[in-house]
Amino acid sequence: MIQRDFVVLVDEYGHDLFNPDGRLSTMEKMEAHRHGLLHRAVSVFVFNDRDELLLQKRAANKYHSPQKWSNTCCTHPSPGEIPIMAVQRRLAEEMGLAVPLTEVFTFSYRVDTGNGLIENEFDHVFFGLSSQNPKPDPDEVSDWKWITMEELGQELIRNLGEHSFWLRQCFGKVIKHKLHGAVN
Repeated sequence: MIQRDFVVLVDEYGHDLFNPDGRLSTMEKMEAHRHGLLHRAVSVFVFNDRDELLLQKRAANKYHSPQKWSNTCCTHPSPGEIPIMAVQRRLAEEMGLAVPLTEVFTFSYRVDTGNGLIENEFDHVFFGLSSQNPKPDPDEVSDWKWITMEELGQELIRNLGEHSFWLRQCFGKVIKHKLHGAVN
């Protein structure tokens, strides 16, 4: 049974943690964020045939980072859900898209997001290719746009507070992998 409001706790290498009784170590999502415990996450970056990245602006009602521009979508795999299934599910739910995806790299980050919450994530990053415009869920996404990586790099410098922390953290890795042909 998949529990959507729970996250999987992991070690610094992204390996699942287990309780002393051998069960997968999970925690209610908000509790994990209140305690800042390291957990699994997934992020997706969808590019189009003009080599632009699809960004979303998080909805105003998000529990952290509301109204911040971010990558195409993110989520936490639920217990029993593998990362590729989680990101495909969430891409459909948030952006109304079904896109072939490839896991490209992982990274970890930790940030105090305010409101007593700490993001501490081991993030699996996926790339996809599609020129289809999204049909976002307005409860999740308030706006979207296609942008070149050069334009995004300039925005990240000029408007530091307008983008999600995890987008700023992994931008250099995204460029590196994009330049090395991770998605064509």
